[in-house]
Amino acid sequence: MKNILLLLVSLFSFSVSNAQEKEQISTILDAWHKAASEANFNNYFDAMAEESIFIGTDATENWNKTDFKAFAKPYFDKGKAWNFTALERNIYFSDDKKIAWFDELLNTQMKICRGSGVMVLINGQWKIKHYVLSMTIPNDNIEEVLKAKAPIEDKLISTLKEKR
Repeated sequence: MKNILLLLVSLFSFSVSNAQEKEQISTILDAWHKAASEANFNNYFDAMAEESIFIGTDATENWNKTDFKAFAKPYFDKGKAWNFTALERNIYFSDDKKIAWFDELLNTQMKICRGSGVMVLINGQWKIKHYVLSMTIPNDNIEEVLKAKAPIEDKLISTLKEKR
């Protein structure tokens, strides 16, 4: 009986700790998105690790933090960057609780987008290490989207193949 009680207490402690960590990460991500909507450049980029990567919706958007800051600064300077709010979010942890990965559905000016990323625990603080933003496309509308993007991306495919 004593062993069962100890096991139950341990499981309860683990689930409370896990829920608290998920809440902390969710709060950080919500604040990160809010910082963009308020054009708060410093808060937005402080949430990202120094060696972070941001991958945007355009095939050419693969930035390290320095390059992403340079790209984003004019938007923030105008007083309005982008406005994303989470509709749904899933968060997962490594066994040692030092790495978290997540996926989220976002309400954006582009309608529903999907964000996914990795966060790392650095000096006791969770930082965004890698983030990927993608637009969702309803399966029934794939052909329409392909027609719209084919002329642009066919050229890019050719260029990228030549670089290999």
